[in-house]
Amino acid sequence: MALLGASAATLAIYLIPGLGVIAWPLVLISTLAHELGHGLTALLMGGDFVALFIWPDASGLALYVARFGRIRHAAAAAGGLLGPPLLAYGLFVASRRPESARRSLIVAALLLIVVLLLWARNLFGALFIGGLSLTLGLIALKGSPRIAQLTAVFLAIQLALSVFSRGDYLFTRSAETAQGTGPSDTSQIAQALFLPYWFWGGLIAVLSLWLIWHGLRAFSARLH
Repeated sequence: MALLGASAATLAIYLIPGLGVIAWPLVLISTLAHELGHGLTALLMGGDFVALFIWPDASGLALYVARFGRIRHAAAAAGGLLGPPLLAYGLFVASRRPESARRSLIVAALLLIVVLLLWARNLFGALFIGGLSLTLGLIALKGSPRIAQLTAVFLAIQLALSVFSRGDYLFTRSAETAQGTGPSDTSQIAQALFLPYWFWGGLIAVLSLWLIWHGLRAFSARLH
């Protein structure tokens, strides 16, 4: 029921006039997952995650300081691209039971507070992250377990869809943010390693689809 309800809500957002405004914060959530993927990957590999920016046009930037070799530099670039599908996978798995979905939202709300305090560096980004943390926390603590499960599945679907709706970014040489134009993540991977950027884009697309598919399988297995 949670998957059906979340899918119906998703269709309503994109098909019913007036509800499209809800799509904007959902795109911002995928941007946040992407940028945190960069920053946290760099942090896990020994770098220093120093700043996170999210802008109203749904672009973002994660800044980190590190003396990385080619492999770790490529991994940090790939971490952003895999951030949304990894989070979608985790939410699908956590949403197999209403109570575990509630706990996942509480954990997400707490982690967003950490992100807000440690890394958010622009006003819009801080307001968005703080508002998202508050929203998820209220749903988890005040809503029923079923509502929490519906919310977690809905977010997982939006993150999964972002892999497709923003998939063209995997096959572009450059990226534009509010700060200007620079090499895309797949171009950075290609520069650090070998083979053209579109090869890495295709590989990451396959990995993303694999994560989403297995997340859905894990969620659906609980229904039988």
